[in-house]
Amino acid sequence: MARKDEDLGDDFSYIIRMSDTDVDGLRPLASALTAINGVGDRTAIQICKQTGFEPTRLAGHLTTEEQQTLMAAVEEYQTQVPLWMLNRQRDIESGEEMHLTGQQVKLMQKDDIDRLRAIKAYRGVRHATGHKVRGQRGRSNGRFGLTLGVQRKK
Repeated sequence: MARKDEDLGDDFSYIIRMSDTDVDGLRPLASALTAINGVGDRTAIQICKQTGFEPTRLAGHLTTEEQQTLMAAVEEYQTQVPLWMLNRQRDIESGEEMHLTGQQVKLMQKDDIDRLRAIKAYRGVRHATGHKVRGQRGRSNGRFGLTLGVQRKK
């Protein structure tokens, strides 16, 4: 069911900029927050509970002060929740528990893959050659190259 522009009001924000991401104002708040890298469904609902905002409320109806509160809640998320809800527990380099959001997620993932390649771990070699990494079947699925047909027994 499409909404009309008259129903949304004058102070409606169609796009909210948060953690280097454009959050869609036409989506419910809990769903819209998942556009930020590192924020999934469970994390978004927890952030809504911390701030006291209704998860089903449209994100575009937030005032400027509420948007600031929401941004602060996303940044302070790691101090407000138990350790098992963080996405980066016991970091290899620092040993800290942290929750990464935005561009930090991509940079940390790239660093992890580069570290695995450098130490020539099995997973690093599989990443480097472009094969499946987590033990999936490679004989019949995920193949590449020119000869992909079935070979007959002779």
